[in-house]
Amino acid sequence: MENKKNLKAEIFSIIQIGDKSNPISRFFDVFITIVIVSNIAVTVALTFDELEPWYGFFHIVEWVTLIIFCIEYVLRIWTADYLYADRGEVASRLRFLVSFDGIVDLLTIVPAFFLTGMVIFRMLRVARIFHLFRLNAQYDSFNVITTVLYEKKNQIISSVFIVVILMLASSLCMYGAEHNAQPEVFRNAFSGIWWSMSTLLTIGYGDIYPITVVGRLMAIVISFLGVGVVAIPTGIISAGFVEQYHRKSVISDWKRDDVKEISEILVDARLAGQLVEDVENEETTKVYLIVRDNLSILPRRDIELKLGDVLIMRMDTH
Repeated sequence: MENKKNLKAEIFSIIQIGDKSNPISRFFDVFITIVIVSNIAVTVALTFDELEPWYGFFHIVEWVTLIIFCIEYVLRIWTADYLYADRGEVASRLRFLVSFDGIVDLLTIVPAFFLTGMVIFRMLRVARIFHLFRLNAQYDSFNVITTVLYEKKNQIISSVFIVVILMLASSLCMYGAEHNAQPEVFRNAFSGIWWSMSTLLTIGYGDIYPITVVGRLMAIVISFLGVGVVAIPTGIISAGFVEQYHRKSVISDWKRDDVKEISEILVDARLAGQLVEDVENEETTKVYLIVRDNLSILPRRDIELKLGDVLIMRMDTH
């Protein structure tokens, strides 16, 4: 039993990306990356009629890589209790099955064995491309992207909600203005949604467009709104990148400082309500980070401290 546990722990350390201290794990990372890229490459190659003489070889590569995916999928399910150590064996495996990696793995494998002739299952083969997200843990740039999207998810969802509302409103308005003039073009509300989507997102396919004066006036207004609406999530994500890179630069500064000078201060009743600027001036310190409700906040001089905040700071001895 002990040997089985050791084997499972060893397999877990190998198949989980990022264990650079384990040479076998690093080899597995490179190997599985090659397998993923090879699988995607042959999937793309099979769409070229000019490469038909190579189809047999491509199918062999596809099936070999799929078998490797199956083995990896089974091993990940088997070692899921290490990934979710706070759950039991059954609960941890169920948790993995409904996780992003588990769903992508399943959608990669299923179309190859069941109903491959159906269009929907052929389309699901695209899911294997999402395997490339596993490289996130190895490359800092990918980590920054996922971190920003996660931290700004509420703002992004809010901006997307605004886009959807504006899209629905503009589509109904355009349908009302253009339906009588172009009954074959603006046949229903969906036609208006298609037009508003291409307009608000500044794509402008041009297959549907207004011809009435009222419709064109509304199109002008909606086009201007579309430029502003699209800029909202772009600005949110851009600001998130700036904050994340600034945070990393701050952390890099910590490494250059004397560790003995770095300290954590719990904000008590005396400090609560003060601004970061006040604390820095009063205590002769430099605040690097504020931890509030398990969230990391980059300190601005005008941020008001709350009771229970944790300040990561360095005493200024100069």
